[in-house]
Amino acid sequence: MRLGRVASPDGVAFVSIEGEGPEQQAREIAEHPFGTPTFTGRSWKLADVRLLAPILATKIICVGKNYADHAAEMGGAAPEAPVIFMKPSTTIVGPHAPIVLPPSSTRVDYEGELAVVIGRPCKDVPAAKALDVVLGYTVANDVTARDHQAADGQWTRGKSHDTFCPLGPWIETQLDPGDLELVTERDGEVVQRSRTSLMLHDVADIIEWVSAIMTLLPGDVILTGTPAGVGPIKAGQSVSVTVEGIGTLTNPVAAKR
Repeated sequence: MRLGRVASPDGVAFVSIEGEGPEQQAREIAEHPFGTPTFTGRSWKLADVRLLAPILATKIICVGKNYADHAAEMGGAAPEAPVIFMKPSTTIVGPHAPIVLPPSSTRVDYEGELAVVIGRPCKDVPAAKALDVVLGYTVANDVTARDHQAADGQWTRGKSHDTFCPLGPWIETQLDPGDLELVTERDGEVVQRSRTSLMLHDVADIIEWVSAIMTLLPGDVILTGTPAGVGPIKAGQSVSVTVEGIGTLTNPVAAKR
């Protein structure tokens, strides 16, 4: 199932996205998408509604340096255990919403990633059962003010500006995350290409690690790390991240007004 959030003529709703191409339909889900969704009976053509971020997370947990080639390009060794940090929920925007560049930064980078959406409350989940707590997977861009990150010696400010966590276009619930192609394009040029099989710590291991530290709640999002090829974005450009089996997340880049 493809789960999304849309702004429709009747308001904001969770939906199941069904069909392909111009005939895709957004079928309204009653209340929330967790567990077994029930439907209201209303639906719209996907072309007639606006896709929003598919989930508004309570928290966003991110894994740094989870691809050896990215750790190398950042000048560090590949970590033996997951290195995690957090982004505030106010960084989330949906497909086609602008990434707004803060005027205090001179270097903002894209980072294409696979994102995991948690489906139920959980704590201390063993890796062998970790995928059982997953609602599904979506596409993320862990946008980073690289100069802020370097100046501060830690990552919070550089990762936390509003609009710095595009998510979408929807959540795919039926997916094996073990070996998916990930491609990032900047103005149509491929700048990142890798596979999730090259992650140093896979999805199950990440969930085990994170849930040993903190309780995970339905809708929490885990960003699983970016491969090599990160680079700067400027106002007027567009960034697209595609994850095999899910789809493409595209966002324009804009200067703050």
